[in-house]
Amino acid sequence: MTKALSGKVALVAGATRGAGRAIAVELGGAGATVYVTGRSTREQRSEIDRVETIEETAELVDAAGGRGIAVCVDHLVPGEVEALVARIDREQGRLDVLINNIWGGEGLFGWNEKLWEHSLDKGLRILRLAIDTHLITSHYALPLLIRRPGGLVVEMTDGTAEYNAEHYRNSMFYDLAKTSVIRLAFAQSQELASYGGTAVVVTPGWMRSELMLDLFGVTEETWRDALTKEPHFAISESPTYVGRAVAALASDPNVARWNGSSLSSGQMAREYGFTDVDGSRPDAWRYIVEVQDPGKPADTTGYR
Repeated sequence: MTKALSGKVALVAGATRGAGRAIAVELGGAGATVYVTGRSTREQRSEIDRVETIEETAELVDAAGGRGIAVCVDHLVPGEVEALVARIDREQGRLDVLINNIWGGEGLFGWNEKLWEHSLDKGLRILRLAIDTHLITSHYALPLLIRRPGGLVVEMTDGTAEYNAEHYRNSMFYDLAKTSVIRLAFAQSQELASYGGTAVVVTPGWMRSELMLDLFGVTEETWRDALTKEPHFAISESPTYVGRAVAALASDPNVARWNGSSLSSGQMAREYGFTDVDGSRPDAWRYIVEVQDPGKPADTTGYR
């Protein structure tokens, strides 16, 4: 089987779990060398305090057929990011794909809390984690990425540009975090185009991350048991789905046609022909607009 990304080097910033881990694994499956970063290692945990580690992610990349390299990095510390990029340059001499997936705000935002009700310290921390980390990472990584035409930057967010422009997302700080990343992708698309580079923003749908599965008290194998609690969870997708979306983009020789675009996993599945792990093609954002938001009964017919 041809490895479309053989010889290519990727950095997945924020690859400890969830979408970042799945993206790293799928890039590895396509033959890439993948640097995976995060703050949770076998020796220490971040304040999120979960069991997943970057070493596990690197091992999964290896098992998929790529080469995974785990590096403990706090992307809010410029010196650590600068050292990371210097290491990639020293060891590989190139960077072809940058995935800005750092988040870490899961336990910080208050659902439906007004600006004046929300913890200011937690809110500002959300913005630092969601925006500053991406800016710092791109600042140091882009000079290496643009050495060769064809470099790709993928900003990861929650929600399409169209949806987020028309809907308020949970709280002021969450809304700002997720919409700002969309603009980060567009701005980078403008700066990279003359160097032969491409920048896009990608969103999964309702993703069955490790944290989400724990929230519902289910596993990836038993996730349908959660439908009794939340019927609309029927539209959910595994992290692998968005991982396959990003790997398809990175493998596309004509990826520049998407420069500046806001893309979703469901949209990319239709374009590139891949499926989720169960063989379906969930289109969560169309479902959310047409079924969930209007308050219709849960029915995924025609949406997966």
